[in-house]
Amino acid sequence: MPVEFKDYYDVLGVARNASDTEIKKAFRKLARKYHPDVAKDKTTAEDKFKELNEANEVLSDPEKRRKYDELGANWNHTERQPTPPPGGFGRGYEEASEFHFDGTGFSDFFEQFFGSRGRPAGGFGQTRGEGGTFAQRGQDIEGDILVTLDEVLHGSTRTINLQRIDPRTGKSSVQTLRVKIPPGVREAQLIRLAGKGQEGIGGGDSGNLYLRVKFAQHPDFRVRGADLYYDLELAPWEAVLGATVHIHTLDGMVSLKIPAGTVAEQQFRLRGKGLPTGNGMRGDLYAIVSIQVPAHLTPEQKVLWEQLAAKSTFNPRKTS
Repeated sequence: MPVEFKDYYDVLGVARNASDTEIKKAFRKLARKYHPDVAKDKTTAEDKFKELNEANEVLSDPEKRRKYDELGANWNHTERQPTPPPGGFGRGYEEASEFHFDGTGFSDFFEQFFGSRGRPAGGFGQTRGEGGTFAQRGQDIEGDILVTLDEVLHGSTRTINLQRIDPRTGKSSVQTLRVKIPPGVREAQLIRLAGKGQEGIGGGDSGNLYLRVKFAQHPDFRVRGADLYYDLELAPWEAVLGATVHIHTLDGMVSLKIPAGTVAEQQFRLRGKGLPTGNGMRGDLYAIVSIQVPAHLTPEQKVLWEQLAAKSTFNPRKTS
């Protein structure tokens, strides 16, 4: 089945020689506009964000980016070789159905070259059936599913379409499946849909479908276990004089009191504002301070900064 090429550089609006920093900035800027957790028009934004996350997934990973760049003009001639099933039971494998998903958050292009779609997940076996024939259990298959942090927090039920293409006849059938994403799901966790994999042979049971969870990257938060990390940008005067700032959490806006004399890299802990830990509790949100210096000053502002410098006794380079 033809696969549509995805120009990930075009999706993020960066040059092919863009640095890691440029890619990160481009993603964060666009993701703040289109992320399902923050976008105003969630219906329109959802598809756009999936493209952004997929592009960032590839271009922010050195190995995936190298592989993507090597595809070049010959991308459509690259074939993914099937992996023979374990145990030497190959009967029926060469005629296994081709699977395509819709609604998981990843395109066919991503899954073919970077994902786990169709990869055997084990689960082969033979048993003796009636009349001495052998029944073979169908192959387990895997796919990826993109999960937002809001879904990690609250859980959700997603609808995906599973298309099966019979290699012998070329005919396809589409099955609609409901996937339950439990609160507190973890990165790389497998969600099992029993009996939705490859059909068995000779009366054998069908294999299972496993969807591997991948977290959608959030424009503001980084995930470490059940904890979230947030870059809190402060103006110099907020750090020096103290301030009360408002920051985003998965539960909405909260106020955070910044004490006078706050320094860069200082962390503020917001208890219970992270992700579920699996025991009825939640991780924490850590706001990490970075102090932002004005890039441009008016003549009047420059005079004020010069006056402050003249009156200040603070010297960070003084050792004694």
